[in-house]
Order: sequence, then C-alpha cells, then structure tokens
Amino acid sequence: MGEFIRLVLRPDVIRRALLYAVVVGAILIAINHGDRLLQGDLDARRGVKLVLTPLVPFFVSLLSSASALRSESV
Repeated sequence: MGEFIRLVLRPDVIRRALLYAVVVGAILIAINHGDRLLQGDLDARRGVKLVLTPLVPFFVSLLSSASALRSESV
C-alpha cells in the first residue's frame, strides 16, 4: 500500500489527473448543468455538485495512472 501511495503522490501523476479533471470535468459540467447555468439557476446544492463533478475524472485518472505504474514495475 505504501508503494501505491508513493505513486499517487508523484507530481507527474497528479499533473495528469488535474489536466483530465479540468477537461473532462468541464465537459461533464456542460452536459449535466449547462442548461441551468445558462438560465442563471445556481443555488448552493448545484454549486456543490459543480465543485464535485471534476473530482470524478481526477480520481479515476489518479488511481488508474498509479495502478498502471505499479503494474509496470512488477
């Protein structure tokens, strides 16, 4: 488990995950909330969802990159 944490914390892995979070997160926000945003319908609940949406691609990328790197070293 310690090796996996070390891989997750690598700067290149985090950088890649952030890039995917921005790109894929923006697409997901546009698909899921775009109509409401254009209408100006923004409340606290929707705001929380907007903030949480990019976390999904961030963690998917982070964990899959670390898993791939761990597989390479075996």
